Order: sequence, then C-alpha cells, then structure tokens
Amino acid sequence: MDSSVYVFVEDLRGEGVERVLDRISAYGVSGITVGAVHHASRDVTPHGLSRLTIRHDGAHFPPPPDLFAGLRLSPVPGYLNALDGLREACAKRSMKLHGWTVFLRNATLGTKHPDVTVRDCFGDRGSLTDLCPGHPDVREYAVALARAVARLGVDSVVAESLHFRPLKPQRSFVPLGPMDAYLFGLCFCDYCMRRATDLGVNAEVARDECARIVGGVFDGDPPAQGEVTRAALTAYAGPDVVAYARARSETVTTLVSEVASAVADEGSKLVFIDSTGAVKGYRDGLPTPGLAAHDAWQLGVDLVALGDLVPAFGVLAYARDAARVADDVGAYLRSVGKDREVRAVLRPGYPDSDSTDRLVAKARGAKAAGALAVDFYAYGLVPHPVLDRIPAALSEAGVHGLTS
Repeated sequence: MDSSVYVFVEDLRGEGVERVLDRISAYGVSGITVGAVHHASRDVTPHGLSRLTIRHDGAHFPPPPDLFAGLRLSPVPGYLNALDGLREACAKRSMKLHGWTVFLRNATLGTKHPDVTVRDCFGDRGSLTDLCPGHPDVREYAVALARAVARLGVDSVVAESLHFRPLKPQRSFVPLGPMDAYLFGLCFCDYCMRRATDLGVNAEVARDECARIVGGVFDGDPPAQGEVTRAALTAYAGPDVVAYARARSETVTTLVSEVASAVADEGSKLVFIDSTGAVKGYRDGLPTPGLAAHDAWQLGVDLVALGDLVPAFGVLAYARDAARVADDVGAYLRSVGKDREVRAVLRPGYPDSDSTDRLVAKARGAKAAGALAVDFYAYGLVPHPVLDRIPAALSEAGVHGLTS
C-alpha cells in the first residue's frame, strides 16, 4: 500500500531537503507530495524557519517557455530553485515524488485578470481568488500548468482546485443559509451561461432566480434551512437553477479530461482531489452529514464521469471518526469504480486526530474500505510529536512503505 507526506517548499527551504527527507523516510512512507504550485496563505508552522509562514501564490520551478508562449495566463513565479535536486534526493532514498498543484485558486492572477474569475448572479466579480474553469484562457493555463509539473519527473500530478469553489466571504453579517450561500456562489459569467445554454438550460432564468432569492435574504427574508441537496434545491430555487448547477459538471469534466490527457502525454498520471471533504470538515474535523462523494456535484464534480477519465483520486478524509473516513472512501470507490486508485488524505493531528490510536483507526478504516494509499497532510503544519504518530498508523494498519 502506497503512502506519502505532503510537504511545502518552505519546509524544504527552511529545514533543508536532506533533513526533511531523512525524517520523512524514517516514518516508513514511500514518498512525498510536494507543493509545486500553491496559493497564498498565512500558516502557523511550529517547526519552520518562521513560526508564522506567509506563502504567496507561486509556481516553484521555471515554467517551460514553449508551454506558455502565446497564452494570456502564465504561472506566478515562486521560489524557482526550490525543487532543484529534489527528484534525485528522493530517488536516492527510493522515495516517490508527487507534484501537488493548485490550479484555479490564485488571487494574483485573478487580480491582474479579473475577467477570468467567477461572476455571481448580481454580475459582481467578488471572488478574485477563484479562476473560472469555464473560461478558455483559464483552461489553456490549466493544461499547460499540468504539463509543466509533469515534466518535473514526478510520479503523479496531484490536482487541487481543478473545479468550482464554494463562496467564502471573509465577513458576512447576513445569515445566509447553506442553500443561499450555494446560489450566491454559482458562476454566471458569459462562458458558464453559454455552456449551460448549449446544454438546453435556461441560464438567464437560473441567474434571475438566484438573484431574486439571495437578494430577498439581503432584504430581510429568512434564510433557507437545511443542507444542500438536489431535491431541496429544486423546491427552494426551481428546476432551472438545478439544471444550471448540473451543467457545471460538464465544464469540470471536460477540463479534467484535458488535464489528465496532458499529464499522461508527459509520462505521468493525474491524481484528482475533490475539495468537498475539506469544505465539509476542514475547520473542526466534524463534517456535515452527507458523504463527500454524494455532495461533490455542488462543486461541479461528477465522480462517475471522472471515473472513466482519471486513474487516481485523493479523498480528503478530514474527520475525527474512523467510521466516517471509511464511509467516505467507500462512497468514492462506488462512484469512480473499484479499479481506480483512491488515496485517503489524513490529518495526523488537530483537529482530526487527538492520539496515535485515533490515527491508526482511521488508516485501518481507509484501507478496509478499499483505499490503495494513505497520505498525511502536512509536514510543516503540525508538531514533530504529531508527525511521529505516522509510523504506527502505517505499521498497525498494515500499510507498508519503505520499511516493508
């Protein structure tokens, strides 16, 4: 059974490649998943060079000129030498190297080119972090970026944010319910509306209904209660809105298909990560009731369709409960197909795991449910004593890496 630890380039720069790899290889994992392209953030890093690390949007390698020549969007430069020698250092330890790539979450590109970001039902582009997967320039950029990471010689390109993202305002003193927030987060840019129209959807009616409902809440109407389901959404917003939401899946599926083909052409493979598990449980490890695989449609992710196109999937199993981890993994496998590789991504410490035993139970649950790999997120974000739980999770769960 495969395994890896997620690593940021700031970890490698701060502690040194050799030191980081020596520590991780001692855990018994079989590889690392390095953040080759990441988004801006501000993170507490308990054993980092800085204990509060500011990350910037950036691709941490020189982009091949032939891939981006003539494209409107090109990677934001990060630490361009951060990955130098990493592949060779991994090979020396018989470790795999996976290239973690954040595709469509990029405030720098969105601020520079606001027209490529999502546009809400009121016509506003208030989410400059979120590049729209329906925009042709964004799609060309994503394919080129995937090729560029694959050319680093990685065993796989691990794709994050290769789909729509939910609305995440920094402040809101309006009590939007889950369905109101979902409607407010739908993209109604020209390209999304045109694609939906081509699929037989009345996109203008869908947009107007969203604006009417959300605008009503802004004016004092009571927010919607309950979780977002297709049935509840149909009753609340009508069939045109639900049809519009379904059309988003075609946008994502075709983009992921292009990216997967590009990665395969470069001699690597795509691992697609659907962020639904993080949406549901990132903050506290207590995900809302619906399984991630069943709610992925909300981000435009059609797992059944992608199962025919993508060789591997990462399941963000951000939950305290081992049974929930197993249920999420099992639901993914039933959706994408039993012959697909599913990798369970676990957090070894807060807020999901308060002990080694809990982490062990979750690794066991993931394996029993059919996961072929267990990955741990993330090296620089958790204390060393928490990372020291990983060997027990691997060995006691019967997950064998370098120590097998």
